[in-house]
Amino acid sequence: MRILHTADWHIGRTFHGHSTLAPLSEVLAAIPVIVRENKVDVVIAAGDMFDSAAPSADAFTLLQDSLVAIRRAGAEVVVISGNHDSAARLGFNSSFAGLGGVHIVTDPSAIGTPITLTDAHGNVDFYCVPFLEPALIRHRWPDEQLRNQADALRFAMRRIREARAARPDSRAVVVAHTFVAGGEFESADSERPITVGTVDVVPVSTFDGADYVALGHVHGRATLADHVRYSGALLHYSFSEANKPRGGWLVEFDAAGMANAQWAALPVPRPLVQLKDQLENLLASAEYEQYREHWVSAVLTDGPRPLDAMRRLQTRFPWCAHVEHRPAVIFQDGVGSYTERVQGKSDEEVLDAFLQHVRGGEGTTEPESELFEDVVAQHRADAAVR
Repeated sequence: MRILHTADWHIGRTFHGHSTLAPLSEVLAAIPVIVRENKVDVVIAAGDMFDSAAPSADAFTLLQDSLVAIRRAGAEVVVISGNHDSAARLGFNSSFAGLGGVHIVTDPSAIGTPITLTDAHGNVDFYCVPFLEPALIRHRWPDEQLRNQADALRFAMRRIREARAARPDSRAVVVAHTFVAGGEFESADSERPITVGTVDVVPVSTFDGADYVALGHVHGRATLADHVRYSGALLHYSFSEANKPRGGWLVEFDAAGMANAQWAALPVPRPLVQLKDQLENLLASAEYEQYREHWVSAVLTDGPRPLDAMRRLQTRFPWCAHVEHRPAVIFQDGVGSYTERVQGKSDEEVLDAFLQHVRGGEGTTEPESELFEDVVAQHRADAAVR
């Protein structure tokens, strides 16, 4: 049996205010191609199918069309809900979808009940663990101590092992959406944390006994053990993910279980790049021409903050989405308090010191000095009349 492990589709997510439906459609269209070319039997989507608990009609349409295309390519599909999904919405009509080879598991009560598919060597059981929010599942099992994700996953795996004991001849795949120790090295700021800190990090050993564990939630691919892997997200949803490959794990099972896993790359419709330089160099230097059609995050190293930087950058980089001012040299005036800044200074000197402070050491220009002198003179004349 050949399995394609994907996760974190995040249909409906925006990128710096831009819709990602069109580029995601391009990526999802490549999955049926991989299925046909590699004779994939099962495609796994390990949670966060949508980015919102209330996805738009267009997001539902894209999901439906993608699942239909994968089925027509010849693979069955196993889907679980993630922390971004509404389990009720994603799981609606899942019983009917299962009859068509699209197995959607969003109900925690299904943990321990496998989806069984067969190959030439016998049964492969897919045990699905949708995202488990401890506060929302404690009432189901009041005798269990379900304080956090780690507790919830330990409980889920205990149920799965009990089910496996009655099926000793079946190979087992666990599909889960959670944060497992080791995945933090591939995480990114586009991922909404399940909890703050490390209290809910699930040990890799929790999944001992499974032939393969297909994880979702972390947006970068990661191999935590040979049989425990994250595939990462289908698109780049943050500039911190710019250098992370996009795709899924192509896992092959033989009679004994997992035989091997190799990376199956998916297209990147618009690459991301961070460019760091002075504004004028970014606008004029030939070395940056290659990034004209990239998503661009610009870090400006100019001393004073350049005016109208985003608009000017977008004349060369239409897909510039983020601008940050990070001066190459940080001006230090050595003054600790506002009182020290203004004490004993004339109005003109106060203005010059203020501009040096906020413009990285650049004080008043000659036109600014002339303008300020006129304003101060007018203010003093008005005060004398009053």
